[in-house]
Amino acid sequence: MPFTMRYAERKDIHLIYDFICLLAQYEKLEHLVTATHSSLEHSLFDLHQAEVIIGEENSAPVSFMLFFHNYSTFLGKANIYLEDLYVKESYRHKGYGKKMFVELANIALERNCERLDWSCLDWNQKAISFYEQIGAKKLNEWIPYRLDKKGIKKLSEEK
Repeated sequence: MPFTMRYAERKDIHLIYDFICLLAQYEKLEHLVTATHSSLEHSLFDLHQAEVIIGEENSAPVSFMLFFHNYSTFLGKANIYLEDLYVKESYRHKGYGKKMFVELANIALERNCERLDWSCLDWNQKAISFYEQIGAKKLNEWIPYRLDKKGIKKLSEEK
C-alpha cells in the first residue's frame, strides 16, 4: 500500500485538529487541548509558526507531524523541533513513523540544521524504544522547564 507525505494546506485544518485530538487522547491529555480550528489556522498559515506534514496511505490520512525551527546559540543556527508525531493506531507497525522521521531528517539537512529535537513522555516505552532504534540520544543533563500562561502573566507584571 503506497505511503506518501505532503505538506498540510489551509484546507487541512480540521484534519490537523483531529490528529491533535487523537494524540491528546493517546497521551491521556485531552483536558489540555485548548486549540481551535481558528487558532491553528492563524498560527500555521497566517503566522507560519510551525509546519505540518500529513502522511497518507492510498490517499487516506494516517499520520501527521508538526515541527518548527528553534535556535542554538552554540551552533549559531536554526534547528528543528518536532512537537508532535502521530500515526493512527490501525496503521502502526508499518514503518510510517520511521518514514516520517526520515523525511524530517531530510528537511533538516536541506535547511542546514545540525539538530533535531523532541520530547517524549516518560511512560511511553514503545516510543522510547523506537527513538533509541533510530539512534536518538536521551538528554539526561537537560531538565525541561515551562511557564504556563498564568506564569508568563505573573512574571510580566514584576518590576
